[in-house]
Amino acid sequence: MKTDVEELSPTRVKLTIEVPFEELKKNLDQAYREVARQVRVPGFRPGKVPPRVIDQRIGRGAVLEQAINDAVPQLYSKAVAENEVVPLGQPDVEVTKLDDGKELAFTAEVDVRPKFDLPDLETVSVTVENAEVSPDQVEEYLRALRERFASLKTVDRAAETGDFVSIDLAASVDGNPVEDAQATGVSYEVGSDSMLDGLDEALAGMTAGESKTFTAELAGGKHEGMAADVQVTVNTVKVKELPALDDDFAQAASEFDTVGELRASTRKQLETMRKAGQAGQARERALTALLEQIDIPLPERIVRAEAEQRRESLQSQLDRANLTMKAYLEQSDQTRAQLEASFEEEARRSVKMQFILDKLAADEDVKVTPEELSAYVTEQAYRIGVAPDQLAKQLSDNGQLGMVAGDVLRSNALRLLAEKARIVDEAGRPVYVKADEPEIDPDADLDEDEDEDEGGFDDEA
Repeated sequence: MKTDVEELSPTRVKLTIEVPFEELKKNLDQAYREVARQVRVPGFRPGKVPPRVIDQRIGRGAVLEQAINDAVPQLYSKAVAENEVVPLGQPDVEVTKLDDGKELAFTAEVDVRPKFDLPDLETVSVTVENAEVSPDQVEEYLRALRERFASLKTVDRAAETGDFVSIDLAASVDGNPVEDAQATGVSYEVGSDSMLDGLDEALAGMTAGESKTFTAELAGGKHEGMAADVQVTVNTVKVKELPALDDDFAQAASEFDTVGELRASTRKQLETMRKAGQAGQARERALTALLEQIDIPLPERIVRAEAEQRRESLQSQLDRANLTMKAYLEQSDQTRAQLEASFEEEARRSVKMQFILDKLAADEDVKVTPEELSAYVTEQAYRIGVAPDQLAKQLSDNGQLGMVAGDVLRSNALRLLAEKARIVDEAGRPVYVKADEPEIDPDADLDEDEDEDEGGFDDEA
């Protein structure tokens, strides 16, 4: 077999493959056997029809077609391996010559990874936020904790912003009550602006037993969008009372006996969270800095496929939410052209990022262990609410384990980048990120102590 590789562009090559006919003997023999099993010829048992009879009755062209269909993928795979071509996606194949008994020739055009070099990772320099926890931040968290244990106490005064009121609402349009706009005993926080326009203004200064009417636009039902007269009646006015920050509260709200122990534990956990957030920020900013340093050509087909995937993902989300694209664009205050431009920009960044992280993984010999792969699948299964074994089988059956392994590999490469890059905080102090340290969600509850790993397009070689 003879192969010529022509570079059509930095991201696409054309392979011209010429094969002597004797190299197709196994494929021809197999094709004859397949055809023999399918045809019925008087005097011969199924599967025992000789090739010469098949040529006479069926025609050799049918056999050649099947043999070539079987041989071309094998020959293509052999050609890319021998010439160290790393293809992306499926090739465009064209048979250019078929000389029965002499030669087969075909071409295969395919996208490939662009060739580029990475800079010295130690030259990548970024700044991240400080990780210190101030006393005010500790107190802010403790106040939020006290909010969870707060109680409501009825007061005999006019409602103010921040109070909680129990109210009745009754809307009417042109003097006729709106049946689906009546409610009693509704609990509402004054000033939250979470219900009807004009409600907060109406409630300010009202006392228990008082009623007032204001005008508001109805947000749902048969009269949606219409102006209605809304009568609000205040039943009770209550204020939120926070428990005292003392040892009794510490014992009720935590496993600690004293407020001092609770405060010290809070500081420690906040510091852990901020350091984890700092490490995540270091990874993201180091990657952005590396992306900005490297200019590489991108395969347009891969970019289009990535953009289409994002388009389909959004449409799927809208379908589940029973939203139209028009409604989504109005809510997000953008045009269709702006949305398409964002798909394109995001797709280009994603493809470029994957190329760079894959290159980094190859250069630095980054690996994925079975334990890391299993942990990633388990985490994803937990997030979508299925059993890990079920998700692992689904991924295996769909041939997606390679894609999952690629996600984990890139995540490992990203950690290594953050370890090698020069990271400092806003005060100029060095920040050291270990490549093998577990990732912690900085938005997780302080009471939780779970390690999480983060996970592109699936390359076909």
